[in-house]
Amino acid sequence: MTIDQYNFNGKKAIVRVDFNVPLDENGHITDDTRIRGALPTLKKILSDGGSLIIMSHMGKPKGKVNPKMSLSQIKDTVSKYLGTEVKFADDCAKASELASALKPGEVLLLENLRFHPEEEGKPVGIDKEDPAYDAAKKEMKERQKEFAKTLASYADVYVNDAFGTAHRRHASTAVIADYFDADHKMLGYLMEKEVKAVDNILSDIKRPFTAIMGGSKVSTKIGIIENLMDKVDNLILCGGMTYTFAKALGGNVGKSICEEDKLQLALDIIEKAKQKGVNLVLGTDCVAADDFSNDANTMIVSSMEIPAEWEGLDAGPETRKSFANAIKGAKTILWNGPAGVFEFDNFTAGSRAIADAIVEATENGAFSLVGGGDSVACVNKFGVADKVSYVSTGGGALLEAIEGKVLPGIAAIRG
Repeated sequence: MTIDQYNFNGKKAIVRVDFNVPLDENGHITDDTRIRGALPTLKKILSDGGSLIIMSHMGKPKGKVNPKMSLSQIKDTVSKYLGTEVKFADDCAKASELASALKPGEVLLLENLRFHPEEEGKPVGIDKEDPAYDAAKKEMKERQKEFAKTLASYADVYVNDAFGTAHRRHASTAVIADYFDADHKMLGYLMEKEVKAVDNILSDIKRPFTAIMGGSKVSTKIGIIENLMDKVDNLILCGGMTYTFAKALGGNVGKSICEEDKLQLALDIIEKAKQKGVNLVLGTDCVAADDFSNDANTMIVSSMEIPAEWEGLDAGPETRKSFANAIKGAKTILWNGPAGVFEFDNFTAGSRAIADAIVEATENGAFSLVGGGDSVACVNKFGVADKVSYVSTGGGALLEAIEGKVLPGIAAIRG
């Protein structure tokens, strides 16, 4: 069943969204992209004459109530976007009365799902090495099923529109789907778009294909780097991992971030790219700083010759040129991870060069997919989010999908 085929008139729909939005110290939303992304799904249900139960997690409260991660902080913003007052259930597991009282056109927002350990389904307060761990895990899985069953009991139909958590088999993202038949569970519009964007990258590749992988650590991206080796023509590796490669090749990286235990892995990646005929683009120069701050003193140096007390915080001018060259001629582009500490305005040039080149390539007919929290923050900061083909809301989910893994949140609905 697709969301367009379903008429929600007179039905209660429980929708898993990803409203894990960033908040400032006063609880004000600093980026509402994820809320705006879910609006087409939520508005379709209301305009059909359905009533709406919205559920999400926020942060990592580890199964305990934490007021700083309460979804009550976003209730007014959701109300404003939906144009109707949103009711609030301050315990997602005790909301049956509020849910059953909902009339068509009314909206109920449930409190943070992760205030209950059953949402993630992991035993709390017991180490994996503990002999009792397996029994605790089994017991928690049963509790997770009961928790999912409770959530399912609030509604007639289940909609999953949270691509950002689709790679997790949590109560609200996968287990709950077991309590609805095939005609009463479906993907939301945002999920459908995400799945289509990934399909575009994986199965409908127009060449050349350039992937840009940033981030501080090679180790967190190794799975996707290896998977992309069989698909891409150009692979740009940037951000903090630059310095692990520079060190592996015999360079001096000063105080730069570097995974000392991954030097051989870096050399293996270089060798694998050669064997597969992939053009591996690494930083050759960088903007080095004498302190990790926006106001630090800076100089342009070779990525192989960073002085002892300095650290690389952005791609240098020569590197920016080589990145842009590998991007501009591409017909398929994937960007995950910035080229530097873009949060500091003085170290945005590398990431901006990537963004500008992607925009130019997109204008020339390339399909460009930007995903992962920091890359999305980059295109938003630079004001170019509407100039790329697709901006994904999923970080880990996007990477796992591109790695070729089955996402539990999608499998639970599609079978």
